[in-house]
Amino acid sequence: MQDKTSEYMKEAIALAEKAWGMTSPNPLVGAVIVKDGKVTGRGFHEQAGKPHAEINALADAGQSSPKADLYVTLEPCSTHGRTPPCTDAIIRAGVRRVFIGSLDPNPAHAGRGVNILNNAGIEVFTEIEKVSCDAINEAFFKWITAKRPFVILKMAMTLDGKIATESGQSKWITGPAARQRVQHLRQWADAILVGGNTARNDHPSLTVRDMHGWRQPRRLVASKTLTPEALKSLLPEGINPEVIRAACPAEWQAAMSRLGSENVTALLIEGGGELASTVLNAGIVDKVEFHIGPKILGGRNSRPVIGGANPLTLAEALALKNISIERAGEDIVVIGYPDYPKKSS
Repeated sequence: MQDKTSEYMKEAIALAEKAWGMTSPNPLVGAVIVKDGKVTGRGFHEQAGKPHAEINALADAGQSSPKADLYVTLEPCSTHGRTPPCTDAIIRAGVRRVFIGSLDPNPAHAGRGVNILNNAGIEVFTEIEKVSCDAINEAFFKWITAKRPFVILKMAMTLDGKIATESGQSKWITGPAARQRVQHLRQWADAILVGGNTARNDHPSLTVRDMHGWRQPRRLVASKTLTPEALKSLLPEGINPEVIRAACPAEWQAAMSRLGSENVTALLIEGGGELASTVLNAGIVDKVEFHIGPKILGGRNSRPVIGGANPLTLAEALALKNISIERAGEDIVVIGYPDYPKKSS
């Protein structure tokens, strides 16, 4: 195995990310062709229905493909879909070795592409930069395996855990860099969800600004009373929101299953503290991203980042796992995955 294996796979990951927010319900995939120590072909999956990354990389490499190495972030497909199997094209091209980041998340297909390539005499290496390759497709993987969207809860808060004053003023808790990061999340999302109070008080557009080719996500509002017609008067012109009515965890789970059946692979929640409490208690949040501005607001009646009923003990706190901390300008970004308590049998 070449010393530059990781370097080539990282280049394939960077290629995959060029299509951020454009491939749903398909995954992000990048591919690199290397021959005699030189990259001769590059490709990525640009959009659902268009050629896969491997096909684009092989076309870019042209006559240099025979006896070359292919680096691809996801196991090549081996079944007929909108496009023919990539394994067939790789074999026809005469590729010598294939380096794979993530295996196919579908249990029915995982390893099948590897076996087909091995049986054709192609040497295959798997799990190259696996953590990074898995990370770019966590929404796709969740949707394939659970048939429901991967859910990110994004909240902006002051250092003392406030999202707004008592009167509801919240602009701006965080700075331009953090707000641009929110735009990046909206580009990723198939749908954005806020609560009824956010719709009433903030009149959000919930759109991707400076589009540059991105499609706009579906706009969802969680409310027990508001109708789509009433919401149209609260939100900017041209926004056609959908209402989510869910009063208990089972109804939230059913709503997620419905969205998954409608090819929503990635859901971003940007609501207030009460909605945040509700969705966390319902167990539908897969990942949290809290943007913390270096401000101390204070005030007993300032609005907290998480509302809901008052816990009686610290044992009721929801822990996070796989935590990372980043900077966005002057703000701090804390990312983690809820570690929900195991259900007793």
